[in-house]
Amino acid sequence: MTDAINVPQQLAILGSTGSVGVSTLDVVARHRGRFNVVALSAYRQLDLLLRQCLQFAPRFAVLHAAEDAARLQRSLQAQGSTTEVLHGVAGLEQIAALPQVNTVMAAIVGIAGLRATFAAVKAGKRVLLANKEALVTAGPVFMQAVRDHGATLLPIDSEHNAVFQALPRGFAGDLGVAGVRRIVLTASGGPFRDVPLERLHDVTPDQACAHPNWVMGRKISVDSATMMNKGLEVIEASWLFNADETQIQVVIHPESVIHSLVDYIDGSMLAQLGNPDMRTPIAFALGFPDRISAGVDVLDLVALKQLTFAQPDVTRFPCLALARQALRAGGSAPAVLNAANEVAVDAFLNLKLRFDQIPQLIEHTLSATAVVPLIDLEDVFTADRGARDCADLWLARNAGGARERALRVPA
Repeated sequence: MTDAINVPQQLAILGSTGSVGVSTLDVVARHRGRFNVVALSAYRQLDLLLRQCLQFAPRFAVLHAAEDAARLQRSLQAQGSTTEVLHGVAGLEQIAALPQVNTVMAAIVGIAGLRATFAAVKAGKRVLLANKEALVTAGPVFMQAVRDHGATLLPIDSEHNAVFQALPRGFAGDLGVAGVRRIVLTASGGPFRDVPLERLHDVTPDQACAHPNWVMGRKISVDSATMMNKGLEVIEASWLFNADETQIQVVIHPESVIHSLVDYIDGSMLAQLGNPDMRTPIAFALGFPDRISAGVDVLDLVALKQLTFAQPDVTRFPCLALARQALRAGGSAPAVLNAANEVAVDAFLNLKLRFDQIPQLIEHTLSATAVVPLIDLEDVFTADRGARDCADLWLARNAGGARERALRVPA
């Protein structure tokens, strides 16, 4: 053990009211002497953020809208709290780069979290990366900033965290030197891995969000159902571990117990196992290089009895193939992929698009959008805006009937 526990980590949590943020605070609450919460943020969950502020007494809190921030400030002052409430992207960037903060949990879903996560990297922070879109959309720019500013990057996604644990300590970014043949990412297959393909036409948002193993937000749950989540993770893994697309395999593992594996050239495979609970990778990253308690139940191997694996069916999960296509194309293609997927998932959740139309919209946007190099962060946002415009046009021309079908199909 190190003596790090004697110097509390000064922590900012971007996205504290989401599932990862709530789990992070659960772990923090178990180690009050080890962590000091300096800043919290939420998009619009004012009531939950208020409770978190009263419990953890951060110096700053951030909400998206100015009017919500003003309401929270009044509520906190009425309770005798001295927390200062900021708002908007500028507020997020401010708390991510605070001089007194040394650790930033980046847990805002989607490209909305990119600027704040980038600000944390440019400030040389220890960044616990749960926002996969930062690497998906801005991989080359983001990783160059990590190198230029001496930031430390620790993955929070259970799959990438598992790979990190299974790689040699001190891995320097060369799989060949480390003796690694390939990285194997596991996927549950979501709620529709065994559903007849013809029934996917009438899937409802509630059905898509009913993940069999994990508790996640609705957007990520839909991504899991389409396996776009795994496609995004392939792109993220390529940047985190300097891996070629051909060195990353995906396998269906319905039990969600093995979170990922590393295949070595000597025939060894190292796997990280655990119950499907995000507090495990969060605690690993918060405590690294030490191990700290996460409050997670012990994995009962006897009760589990068996582990099963299968190849993903690209006919059932075309989004996985689209993500690999974008990774091979490089440049702005992954940012286009992500933008089109965010438009498609939002439309599906709002009953404007059928579930089986999600990959159709993404494929069209990828094929209709030119691939350009990414030089800086503004190039990423330019590609994102162009892709959203293209996806919105396709949506206006092709979507229809999703609301009527969802209303008559029982959840």
